[in-house]
Formats: sequence, structure tokens, C-alpha cells
Amino acid sequence: MKILLMEDDAVLSDILLDYLRESWSVDYAFNSKGVCKQLESNKYDLFIFDINVTGKNGLELLAELRDFDDTTPTIIITAYTDSSYLKKAFSLGAHDYIKKPFELEELDARILNTKKLFNIDNSTKIFITQDITFSSHLKQINTSSQIFSLSQKSSDILSYFINNKQRVITNDELTQNLWDFDNIPSDATIRSHIRTLREMIGKNKIQTIRGIGYKYE
Repeated sequence: MKILLMEDDAVLSDILLDYLRESWSVDYAFNSKGVCKQLESNKYDLFIFDINVTGKNGLELLAELRDFDDTTPTIIITAYTDSSYLKKAFSLGAHDYIKKPFELEELDARILNTKKLFNIDNSTKIFITQDITFSSHLKQINTSSQIFSLSQKSSDILSYFINNKQRVITNDELTQNLWDFDNIPSDATIRSHIRTLREMIGKNKIQTIRGIGYKYE
């Protein structure tokens, strides 16, 4: 798992880098210009951006990256306590948010949750059945006769189901983990994604638990 950290506090960045590099591959940028420079030659599994940095702030940078269809999972860190910043971060495409001061173990737990949620570091194909495989990085399902391309959300849902086999998952859980704060889907939207996945991997792989949610077998 490869992480790009943007933080302009020299003391905090040193602490974070020393800690995170014990477990992960981490590159560092002082500001948005440094991030853009790193992105010229590197691809990352996770961004960790502080909001209040010199020059273009973390939220402005995130908005710019999303405009260029960069969907890299992003954790925002900040000293702001105003909830408006949290709402804006989620509306711009951040998937997690952590307020300073925080324990290093808390950040590590959020990174681990990101790794699980987005199925990071699993570049190999996942066998749905003997004849059907799923590649989360490519957002593709391969059958013996056809290759299906998935939307980002359908791919995210399937990855989430695979990581939570044999557990009943509600619509609320999918919404909280896979959609941002200001883009809550309707139940019909979720049903549409489930229907699409069933058409590709078979109706019996995702069971409907009436009145509760779904279970992936």
C-alpha cells in the first residue's frame, strides 16, 4: 500500500512519517505543488491531506484532483473543529476525516479500514465462482465468455460484500461506508447496483434478507 502525505507542519510530518513508514510505503509533500510533482511519476493507494497548508489548501487540492477523475481514497486531517469543513470534505470526495490532535494508532486504524474498504493491495483476481473472477483495480468481472466493466460504485459494493462474507449488510451500512455525506443514495439506487451485480455474477451470490439488507455468499 502506497500513501502520499501532505502536511506542512515540520514537526508533525516528521512524527507521522517515522510512524507510518514502519508499516507502509509513504511519500511526502509539503504543499499542493509537491503533491502534483509526486503524481507526475507515482500512483498512490491513499492520500492523507492536511487542510490548512501553505498555498492551495487540502480541500482545494482534493477538488482539483476529483475534477481530473482521480478517485484515490483520501483521509483529511485538520485542526478545524467547525463541522462545515467536515461536510465540505465529504462533498468533495474525501472518504474519512480526522481531527487534530489525534493518536497515531487512530490514524493507523483508519488506514487499515481504508485498505479493507477499498480492497487495496489486492491486484490479483478474486474468484467469485470457478468461472467468474473480479478485479477491483480494473473494475471488471470476467466470465468464461465475457468481460463486464463495472461503475465505480458497483465495484465498491462488490468489494465491500467480498470483504464481509456471510454477514448481513444493511442499506444504511453501504451508504455510510461507500457514499459521501452530501450524496446519499435512495434504496432504489442501491437495488439497481445489486441487480447489475447479480446479472454478472449470478442471482444466488447476493441474497436479499427481507426487511434488513443483503448477504454475500
